[in-house]
Amino acid sequence: MSQYSRRRFLQTSSLLAAGAVITSSFKLKKDKHHLSFSTLGCPDWTFDQIIDFAAQHGYDGVELRGILHEMDLTKVKEISTPENMQETLRKMKDKGLRFVGLGSSATMHFSDPAERLKNLDEGRRFIDLAQALDCPFVRVFPNIFPKDQDKAATIDLMVKGMLELADHAKGSKVSVLVESHGDLVKISDLETVMKAAAHPSTGMIWDVCNMWTMTKESPVEAYKALHPYIKHTHIKDAKIVDGKIQYVLLGQGDVPIFPAIDALSAGGYKGFYSFEWEKLWHAEIGDSAVALADYPRAMNAHF
Repeated sequence: MSQYSRRRFLQTSSLLAAGAVITSSFKLKKDKHHLSFSTLGCPDWTFDQIIDFAAQHGYDGVELRGILHEMDLTKVKEISTPENMQETLRKMKDKGLRFVGLGSSATMHFSDPAERLKNLDEGRRFIDLAQALDCPFVRVFPNIFPKDQDKAATIDLMVKGMLELADHAKGSKVSVLVESHGDLVKISDLETVMKAAAHPSTGMIWDVCNMWTMTKESPVEAYKALHPYIKHTHIKDAKIVDGKIQYVLLGQGDVPIFPAIDALSAGGYKGFYSFEWEKLWHAEIGDSAVALADYPRAMNAHF
């Protein structure tokens, strides 16, 4: 473990001891499909509004991707100090919720040393924060295949970045997950990256919509190839209108999302089905409260 990691873990050791007491009683029921949502879908809500809504609408967890437009989670008030973290964990426990993932902006494809260092440093900070919050996953981006860079070289950069962050997470309960996102959405490319990045602390987030809207490859075939690596999911639906993606409520779009969900369920997936309503990036889409309330209704009706 790096000097950076050891120093951070020592600083938060007292919190981790308290956090273990707070969160260890939260057990996922094996016969339940666990639902969460990303805070990307409610960028104007306070943290208390977010967890109140989650509890009221039958969610089991929350995926943090910014609070009140602050995307650097290490700067979010509720989790910026050990004392605030402990109070936040108590609130989560009281509402029967847990943190299921932290969405970093760390991006693995950069070759420029300074840019690469900046992104890897962000990944390390988020790993340390996840450990302190008893949160199992940190999301990183692949993200693109630059036209002026050999594709194989870019894949190598992605793999090395994931493995470097996984080594930083070694000894913790945190895994580094690359999302099917950007240019890394073809089944064959994802399989290549995930095989090369195999590590106890790596995995992937399967965003079915990101993949299908770009490649039209069968989600069932995607699951067959990628299921050994899938530790978390992003669930959303969309229509393709005049070649453009328009996000819609679950089950109202063109994405074969339910065959993907069925493949996960039939295959024994026990993780979270995490709704990603991209309100922060697409202000024109529907109201946050309407979409986030509809998701558990649609999922429970399907199951």
